[in-house]
Amino acid sequence: MRIVIASDHAAIGFRRELADAVRALGHDVTDLGTNDPDRADYPYFGQQAAEAVAAGRFDRGILICGSGVGISIAANKTHGIRCVVCSEPYSAVLSRNHNDTNMLALGARVIGVELGKMITAMWLEAEFEGGRHQRRVNQLGAIDDGIEVEDQVDPGSRC
Repeated sequence: MRIVIASDHAAIGFRRELADAVRALGHDVTDLGTNDPDRADYPYFGQQAAEAVAAGRFDRGILICGSGVGISIAANKTHGIRCVVCSEPYSAVLSRNHNDTNMLALGARVIGVELGKMITAMWLEAEFEGGRHQRRVNQLGAIDDGIEVEDQVDPGSRC
């Protein structure tokens, strides 16, 4: 897969180690930076990576800031982006299986690099299940388009 990765100043070393790990998994990785250890605005880097994924230049994106939260909020402002913040692998896998997330955000001040590598590897390997989840992802797209969605109950479904 073609992967874009970006971070703010809080995660430069984390990002570089993670990029190397993703390359070792066989993916093509483009690193957008930052390389400024003094300061960087996470909204800028989140937006740059998200727009590249939304435009189809990359299959998925990985973002890192101190908590993962700010940069994910920035990414999720981009039409078509479904970015999840994860601190453990279970949510990362389910975000792919059920929500077809196309971006992953991690917090460099929340988790260590080794856990970040594990979460990322599992997220990259996980696949979207489709089925009833496709309708819900379509609803997310409708919300992106400013369309009000309605609850559609699946007969006999518990989830």
